[in-house]
Amino acid sequence: MEEWKYNKTLSGTPQGGVLSPLLANIYLNEFDQYIETVLIPAYTRGEVRKRNPAYVSIIGKISRARHKGDKDRVKMLQKQQQSLPSIDPNDPNYRRLRYTRYADDFLIGFSGPKHEAEDIKQQISNYLQEHLKLQLSQEKTLITHATNEAARFLGYEIVNQHSDTKHTHGKRYVNGTIGLRVPRDAILKKCAPYLRNGKPIHRPERMDDSDFSIVERYQQEYRGIVQYYLLALNVSKFQYLRWVMESSLLKTLAVKHQTTVGAMAEKYQAAIQTPEGETLKCLEVAIERAGKHPLIARFGGISLRRQPYTILDDQLPKPINTGTEILQRLQANVCELCESNQNIQVHHIRKLADLKRSKGGRQRRGWKMLMIARQRKTLVVCRICHVAIHTGTIDQRLTELGVSWNELLESRVHQKGAPWHALSQLPPQVAGGQDHPPRRPTDLNPKGRGDKSLFGKRRTA
Repeated sequence: MEEWKYNKTLSGTPQGGVLSPLLANIYLNEFDQYIETVLIPAYTRGEVRKRNPAYVSIIGKISRARHKGDKDRVKMLQKQQQSLPSIDPNDPNYRRLRYTRYADDFLIGFSGPKHEAEDIKQQISNYLQEHLKLQLSQEKTLITHATNEAARFLGYEIVNQHSDTKHTHGKRYVNGTIGLRVPRDAILKKCAPYLRNGKPIHRPERMDDSDFSIVERYQQEYRGIVQYYLLALNVSKFQYLRWVMESSLLKTLAVKHQTTVGAMAEKYQAAIQTPEGETLKCLEVAIERAGKHPLIARFGGISLRRQPYTILDDQLPKPINTGTEILQRLQANVCELCESNQNIQVHHIRKLADLKRSKGGRQRRGWKMLMIARQRKTLVVCRICHVAIHTGTIDQRLTELGVSWNELLESRVHQKGAPWHALSQLPPQVAGGQDHPPRRPTDLNPKGRGDKSLFGKRRTA
């Protein structure tokens, strides 16, 4: 929810359910007010830090050495100068406190001595316990020196950058600026589902999908991870994740087609140019369509360069289920009842359980049985059939067209290559009749490992 507009997201929330941040905002609002009105004013003072006396002293020495023409001493002093901060980091008249929170995780940045940081932690603990009846976790609430260690927040490592050798326009601008990093354990965790004994493996549960679906599914997972961490300084570390996922993808395709990884890589290898002008290698599956742009599924092609002001560009995953394969749904432009290609629409239902309930012992209509058999909550139909479904005249329309539910289902099963004897094993009330179409075993279980009937029993086709 952003500016009262609901936006779907692939990256999701860093923790908990979708309501977790909202409920936390309601309950912790008083805590936010306490930080902003009490702690921040108390620990904020001074306009700027004063100059470092040691640094100023070296400037004078360099000036005198130059006046005497002692170049060797000037170089030695300049090197010493670069190892000292230009301002006093321990200035007692300068303090800053910054606060940010997401759900029940919060981060406080403080410029000051450690004993004052411990006082702030104790004040926060007392307030949460006395006013909100919350116990501050001592194990998770840590005081970290940001220059020497990293603080963890929402999956990132937060550090205070420091480098005496990196200069921008002759100055050490990087010193004292906050940087985000990808934790090493986060990368290894993301790689774990695609590894076994440290080596990439194929994903057998995806081998029954089309090549288009397999590539797109891998890309959805990879893109969601990388886009979340594009703010990190070391986002390029995800090159290892890319190699692991690409190897797993190629092995999955190779096992499916009973060929080699090299053959699959050569078949689908492509290149794409990023908006920044960078050319990247990727894997690409293209499906040509008459009169339309081709459908393209691509793995890779995402630049691993840091984007400090990036915006998450979520591309929603297209739902994949065993009733209808994703590629067939994308290419669907024909009415699944009368095979018309005019004014194609989609008939939706809230949930399949509503169709499976038989109210008052009434028999289910044919289109309901069709949706149950295919285990999907949508039906691609033309406008005439869509209106007929809502008005209850779809059976009459199909009768006028000379199409029965039995013929409709048998033709679709035959097209998908299912054995004809599979229909004879279904319950008679499901296998025929205008109001009781036969089931589609291959739609319900394309893996060929048996069919689950409408009554929860497993039947082998």
